[in-house]
Amino acid sequence: MDAPHRAAGPPWLRQWAEAEPGTGLPWRSTLLIAVFVLVGSGFAARNQLDRQPLDVYARILLLAGPALLLFRHRRPVPVVLGVAATALAYLAAGYPYGPVFVTVAVACHAAIVHGHRYAAWWALGLLWLGHVLAGHWLYPHLPPAGDGPAPWGQEVPVAGFVVAILAASELVRVRREQWAQQRAERAAAERRRADEERLRIARELHDVLAHSLSVINVQAGVGLALLDGDPEQARTALTTIKAASKEALGEVRQVLSTLRAPGDAPRTPAPGLDRLPELVEQAAAAGLAVEVTRTGTAAPVPPGADLAAFRIVQEALTNVVRHSGSRTARVRVDRAPDALELRIDDDGPATGDDAGGSGHGLAGMRERAAALGGTIDAGARPDGGFRVRATIPLRQKETP
Repeated sequence: MDAPHRAAGPPWLRQWAEAEPGTGLPWRSTLLIAVFVLVGSGFAARNQLDRQPLDVYARILLLAGPALLLFRHRRPVPVVLGVAATALAYLAAGYPYGPVFVTVAVACHAAIVHGHRYAAWWALGLLWLGHVLAGHWLYPHLPPAGDGPAPWGQEVPVAGFVVAILAASELVRVRREQWAQQRAERAAAERRRADEERLRIARELHDVLAHSLSVINVQAGVGLALLDGDPEQARTALTTIKAASKEALGEVRQVLSTLRAPGDAPRTPAPGLDRLPELVEQAAAAGLAVEVTRTGTAAPVPPGADLAAFRIVQEALTNVVRHSGSRTARVRVDRAPDALELRIDDDGPATGDDAGGSGHGLAGMRERAAALGGTIDAGARPDGGFRVRATIPLRQKETP
């Protein structure tokens, strides 16, 4: 397949020829500028009888600038240089001063706003330099005939005009960059909040499903083992499976409801440490005896810390059911004035069976604690058991 055709010539000419796709031309504003320049120059000529009258050549130069402005958003560098050149040719030909400078201002503004400030500075600098040369040294060779040198005092307003154009254009460019940065920051913040929300939902689903399915897995094994020999005990195991699955479905629905209506308040309160007795009952149904000890003050725990503490204890007990040969566990909750201390111990030993786990339990506990400025310390004890210790600050601002 043949390579796409590229315009021949220098790079700036190729840029001019290869227009950016999908970019519309500013027809309306350019047409208004052209009408304003032509009409305004006609009125200006009436008060400048010492200058050359507007003829066909003058009107061509006056229209050349607006014609170039059609491409000011696509090719701002060639446009600003071309407009400055047409304005300089118009002034050098001795035609009246007037709205011809409007096209220069618009072209310079477009170049600076699009990030080509040096091109705009060069264009204005060369235009001003050409004006100085024509008005003070080259005037004997330029129309109108018999014209004398221009007064140096007129260069002050010309220089002020140049500075004003540059200052206004730079101000607009800076504001546009600030707006673009703010939009990028808002988009990044939205993506970050979405990622945090997905991570929160993933943690909730993991904790709910891992705990409930572990209980269901153990009770299903018990039921299968006792189905023939002890039907009544098998019935009890099936009842436990039904209750655990019903509770898991309810919590999963609550988590998923936030995906359907992110701004709505949850229909049921989030679980907290007040539901520790339920965890003890579920663990007992899975064959794990849990001893709970509470110390410290009786003050209520903030909702975020309460949920995190509940999930940490839930995950720790689930890991005991899955991975430990011990059938007993101890949970200690110490409510200090400025922190919540959790400690979950079992006597081991490890079974080496992953029980179908994903391996994300400890990571999820650490993420929950870290989101509140807390820490998790989990590892084997010297006597062969396993301990999970969590510290959750209560006075630090919670992160979403």
